[in-house]
Amino acid sequence: MTEQVTEKDVQLWVGPQHPGVTGNMSVQIWLRGDTIQMGRTHVGYLHRGFEKLMERRKFIQSFPIVCRICVPEPDTNEYLLAAGVEEIAGIVIPEKARWLRTLALEMARLAATLQALGGQVGMMGLGTVPNWTYTLRDYILDRFEELTGARIYHMYIVYGGVRRDLPEGFAARMEEDLRAIEERLPFIDNLIFDNAVFRKRAIGVGKIDPAWIDEMGITGPTARACGVPRDVRRNSPYLVYPELDFDVITAEGCDIFARAQVRRGDITQSIRIIRQILARMPKDGPYCARMPNMLHWTVEKGQTYVRAEASRGEMGYFVVTDGSDKLRRVHVRGPSYVHAVSLLERMLPGTNISDLGATMVSMQTCPPEIER
Repeated sequence: MTEQVTEKDVQLWVGPQHPGVTGNMSVQIWLRGDTIQMGRTHVGYLHRGFEKLMERRKFIQSFPIVCRICVPEPDTNEYLLAAGVEEIAGIVIPEKARWLRTLALEMARLAATLQALGGQVGMMGLGTVPNWTYTLRDYILDRFEELTGARIYHMYIVYGGVRRDLPEGFAARMEEDLRAIEERLPFIDNLIFDNAVFRKRAIGVGKIDPAWIDEMGITGPTARACGVPRDVRRNSPYLVYPELDFDVITAEGCDIFARAQVRRGDITQSIRIIRQILARMPKDGPYCARMPNMLHWTVEKGQTYVRAEASRGEMGYFVVTDGSDKLRRVHVRGPSYVHAVSLLERMLPGTNISDLGATMVSMQTCPPEIER
């Protein structure tokens, strides 16, 4: 307990079933009237313990584990696991694999951002938008199913490259989906950003002090909504991002409205990136390097840290190997811990209880990323 909480304050648990709290997690709050005096985030109601599980699995067996660290966007975890081990093992992936990996990451970013934007306004009662955005997300999942055989857990990015090349006609079908998304975006803009209800509940609500950005390690749209152009794709380029033309979207409000503006801009940029990738995709060449038998593969002793930009912000993997057929240690650094624990708990005192869910959802967290 802290000084701002007294025995007269009401203690209330919000979640883990509450739709306004991201995923299966709970926020314990102390109320005085309808004003929150203090809040504590509790996670662990979902699958967890990924880092230790990977220490007991062969290298290839870790991909089904990392996919579940963030279900709406598993591909970033696939890439980081593969990139970390490849760096230690000295594996250079083919050029075509670099383009295909980037395509998978941007498709995942587009699908996850559509879901996040719809979920943000759905939390405020504007149910039409999530119906639209989840439908549009399903179009991208159709392409994932065609490319990987799975809609959610793709396990497409593997050591040495990717599992398969693009199916015939994939680019044309993807273009149809991108056009369908673009046709719906003006309606989404009207129902979100020109909506008096959303504006009143989002502008000036859930504000973040820009001084907290470096102090707390805030990244992704949460940082860019404070005017900080922080994006790993630009700051520490990887794969083929240095060869692509895209903008790092920022806003200045530091509030829920600004975070929604950034995610709306990210949708347009992901569409732009996907089109460039498909237009410049190498026609020939291997999509995976020659690899040893995965059931008997050992990796020399070493360690590295790799990072990438997920839709939520910077993700990093610290990977350690010891010369055996299993990972010695993996530590996952995702943005959800900062956004859903340290940042949220700092923001909650003085917040009206009706703004709790909207504030939490605006930071787009994955609880399993915290309880690893």
